[in-house]
Amino acid sequence: MIGVFDSGHGGLTVLRALVDAAPDRPFVYLGDHGKAPYGLRSEEDVYELTRRGVDALFARGCRLVVVACNTAAAVALRRMQRTWLPTAWPGRNVLGVLVPMVEAITRVPWMVEAPPVPPLDEPAGPPRTVAVFATPLTVASGSFPREIAKRAPDVRVLQQPCNDLAGMIERGATADEMAPRVAGYVAELLAQLDGVPLDTVVLGCTHYPLVAPLFTRALPPGVEVLCQPTLTARSLENYLERHPEYAPGPAEAGQGPVFLTTGPVETVSRLAGRFFGHPTPFASLGS
Repeated sequence: MIGVFDSGHGGLTVLRALVDAAPDRPFVYLGDHGKAPYGLRSEEDVYELTRRGVDALFARGCRLVVVACNTAAAVALRRMQRTWLPTAWPGRNVLGVLVPMVEAITRVPWMVEAPPVPPLDEPAGPPRTVAVFATPLTVASGSFPREIAKRAPDVRVLQQPCNDLAGMIERGATADEMAPRVAGYVAELLAQLDGVPLDTVVLGCTHYPLVAPLFTRALPPGVEVLCQPTLTARSLENYLERHPEYAPGPAEAGQGPVFLTTGPVETVSRLAGRFFGHPTPFASLGS
């Protein structure tokens, strides 16, 4: 089984893309709704909550877990992979949503931290400007600009924290309620540009695809908007092709997704359908 972990509902947008891309794969989703949102917590809190969530998915039989939360992936993933995973769960792995997005922006594979040298007769294109909209903790971690700079140092990266946007989405706020907030975030970002054209926008939170039209409406025409679900699904497909050891067993293949939560089951189940696309019957993690 493949686990998908998020602080709340946002990872369901990723799970939807994963299920669409690999309908025969068995997935287990865990939303830490009881502790959501993560974006305003301390780094140590986020690390410990993420470690507990991944541990719970491994304990339920998952051999691979996708951390479908940018805040958790930015703050906790590398530390977990280096210090906790090898001794706690040898032979299992944890992936995150940040990697596919960085690869898409830089066009450089994750394992290559230096950009390839272009041929001498190939003219260099103009430097690109990328804006990252994310939670305050993801922005504070510096993960996006740091990893992009390793692979594409000519890309200018600007970041804009979106205070409580994930929380508003999690609480079921309407588009009319969120539109002024999104427009304000975009205006703050554009003010940093000093007239430099904006090429690409990264929605660096898995909640944000649900309000992508609000970002598109507020941004200048022609700006590319990148969302993570499709990129993550494509990256996971490639990873699984290279790692057949994670192929499902005969008893696992074809099972539908299992939905678990640390929050109130009825409330979580009622709101989750708008993220996943159809009703999602959650069960308590402790049941």
